[in-house]
Amino acid sequence: MKRLNIVLVEPQIPQNTGNISRTCAVTGAALHLIKPYGFQISDKHLKRAGLDYWDKLEIYEYNNLDEFFEKNKGGSFYYFTTKGTNVYSDVSYPDNSFILFGREDKGLPESLLYENKESCVRIPMRPELRSLNLSNSVAIATYEILRQWDFPDLTREGKLTQYTW
Repeated sequence: MKRLNIVLVEPQIPQNTGNISRTCAVTGAALHLIKPYGFQISDKHLKRAGLDYWDKLEIYEYNNLDEFFEKNKGGSFYYFTTKGTNVYSDVSYPDNSFILFGREDKGLPESLLYENKESCVRIPMRPELRSLNLSNSVAIATYEILRQWDFPDLTREGKLTQYTW
């Protein structure tokens, strides 16, 4: 099975991280959180947004970006940013991809983006607007990658509860 890794660098809003954790749980993606956070992991808003999926989540925590990169050598890294020049859907994502997202108020560090220009991607949007919500951006990116991988190990068909097709 292919491995997808979602990385949040210094997330600030617990509800976003909770929503993203739910996306990770339902898709099988691993969640990587890089400190410092703008909340406590035990935050009720974080838990409420993730609901009862916390036990289904593969989650890793790091003290900083250096520790993250040291522990994840060999991965393919993609930096989602409004400053990117490549469209996210034009990239072919390999197994063991790490998709990185920055904090809600600042994004990813510009030095990191500058050093990795070829791997910076953006979700197209109207030029006069700042950005999408973080959890929406993660969901868009996650499902594009899973679509490219033909939705491995995901259920494609739902069932009615009161009727049969």
